[in-house]
Amino acid sequence: MTTEQPPEHPPAPETAAPTCYRHPGRETYVRCTRCDRPICPDCMREAAVGHQCVECVAAGRKSVRQPRTALGARAARRSAPVVTYTLIGLCVLAYLAEIASDRVVDDFAMIGLVRDRAGLPVPGIGVAEGEWYRLFTSMFLHQPPTGGPFGITHILFNMWALWAVGPQLEQVLGRWRFLALYLLSGLGGSVLLYLVAPGTAAVGASGAIFGLFGAFFVIGRKLGIPSGPILFVVGLNLVITFGAGSAISWQAHIGGLVVGLVLAAVFAYAPAKSRQAVQIAGVAAMTVLLAALVAVKTVQLV
Repeated sequence: MTTEQPPEHPPAPETAAPTCYRHPGRETYVRCTRCDRPICPDCMREAAVGHQCVECVAAGRKSVRQPRTALGARAARRSAPVVTYTLIGLCVLAYLAEIASDRVVDDFAMIGLVRDRAGLPVPGIGVAEGEWYRLFTSMFLHQPPTGGPFGITHILFNMWALWAVGPQLEQVLGRWRFLALYLLSGLGGSVLLYLVAPGTAAVGASGAIFGLFGAFFVIGRKLGIPSGPILFVVGLNLVITFGAGSAISWQAHIGGLVVGLVLAAVFAYAPAKSRQAVQIAGVAAMTVLLAALVAVKTVQLV
């Protein structure tokens, strides 16, 4: 009697261990909880449940909505006021250049038109003669140490004011809005001086600083911050402005203040649904208005 042997079964094939999708040479049994791809320890990122791969973590961050301030700027907890510090640095560098050369103030101060003794325009000098850059460069210059009644205190006060209010405004406005506010406020001061007293030479960041003061007031009202302290600062500076006579250009201060108030109102009260578009349109409209005023005045002068 023969005994039947059970049929032999072939051995089961060995299953290859999974490898990391980013590092094929590394075996791993851990998978991304989001895309289910195998990941090695170098590619693991802790998640609420399990681990995720680096690509899924990056995609998840992009889908998270960036928090913003009440005026539309990105809410950054520890963002350095880069624009404020850069503006201060530019003013300090310009001041050092003034000390090194007397021609810096002559070549870059705000002056609309220079006339000779016969009342004729001096060719090539002034905004009306094509030196439009003076409208901007003058806001980075200040009285040299021996160049006027205020001397070095001129730049010291302006830089202290910029350091005091600049970082707060830059944080709530964001960098591009804050920079636009500063430059257009300074330009507004130069334009008003050009319209009212084109033959008067002036230097200083005071127009831009007054614009920041005005913006601080408007934005403070919007956010419910007490406005008494900033009103006191503005009022005191206006008293000094008009009490100093011709030593201080009241046109630059008032022009900067008005532009700062208007731009801050646009930034603060733009409707939420179209906030950025309205804010950009407000900056563009102010730029066009100031440029048009300069053009009209130039035609009258030349």
